[in-house]
Amino acid sequence: MSPIILLAELAFADGGRLWLSLVVALLAIGYALIQRRRGTYALRFSDAALLDVVAPKHPGWRRHLVAVLFLGSGALMIISFAGPIDREIPERATVVLTIDTSLSMGAQDVEPTRLDAAKAAAIAFLEEAPSSVDIGLLSFDEFPIVQAEPTADRDLVIRAVKQLELGPFTATGDAIVAAVEAIEDTGRPTRDADGEPTAIIVLLSDGEPTVGRSIFEAINEAVEADVAITTVALGTPFGEVTIEDPDAPGSFFTQPVPVNEISLTAIAEGTGGDFFSTDSIDELADVYRDIGTTLGEEPVDHDITDWFVGAALITAALTAILSLLWFQRIP
Repeated sequence: MSPIILLAELAFADGGRLWLSLVVALLAIGYALIQRRRGTYALRFSDAALLDVVAPKHPGWRRHLVAVLFLGSGALMIISFAGPIDREIPERATVVLTIDTSLSMGAQDVEPTRLDAAKAAAIAFLEEAPSSVDIGLLSFDEFPIVQAEPTADRDLVIRAVKQLELGPFTATGDAIVAAVEAIEDTGRPTRDADGEPTAIIVLLSDGEPTVGRSIFEAINEAVEADVAITTVALGTPFGEVTIEDPDAPGSFFTQPVPVNEISLTAIAEGTGGDFFSTDSIDELADVYRDIGTTLGEEPVDHDITDWFVGAALITAALTAILSLLWFQRIP
């Protein structure tokens, strides 16, 4: 890797100190002007013997090499003074938040409602997840809707989360297939070199599929794509919602909607994911936080000042040695 490319990839503890490199640039310009003036002055002599004494040709490249080394040592010292940092950027991971928006998610057994708790926890997750994780959002009731493709734009996904609304039916199987396709569309591998997942689906639901393809067909799709699904069952056995009677407009009845963990457990086990069950917004936030910590990592900074200090010392020593050997003086 060339020094120019290496420098472009560096971060600095105090980048403002790099302005001192202007001193090195001015010295380089001054040196070039002096050399130009030296050549002009030498041409004034008509005596060839005197010309060889004043402007010898043979040591020219040596003189320039010593000057370049001297300026290089100064540049390395300035970079060292700025505190160079090698920033290790982890491999990007992908999470597709897949949230059930069926009418049963309006149950108030999780305060304020199941859906509102899911939205609050998802927003907290988006705000705290490592920057190396791209997050997408998919909602599903009668059919799945990709609200946001996996992206690093947290604000975009947060806005999409806030706009989620309830709808009829629960197409869990269709939602899984759509979430798998969203991950495949990124074109990234789903596992790293060690075989650890770098892409997962986090499926939050109260667990009762009602329409669409079977969850077993969806599990096979996920397994073929090598995508793990972590499932979260949100709710209690005592949830209920008030629904308008389709046969009697204006009339309402109460429908029990107990959480069903069986299908969500099967999805997690069938795809190599984890299963969680919770009935509180705080616990749900903890689950999301753990998922983000496990999957993604923040960039890690390594102080490499010593590398540049060492390079500066070596360059300065080489400058002095060559100057002594060739010109019997230290620059």
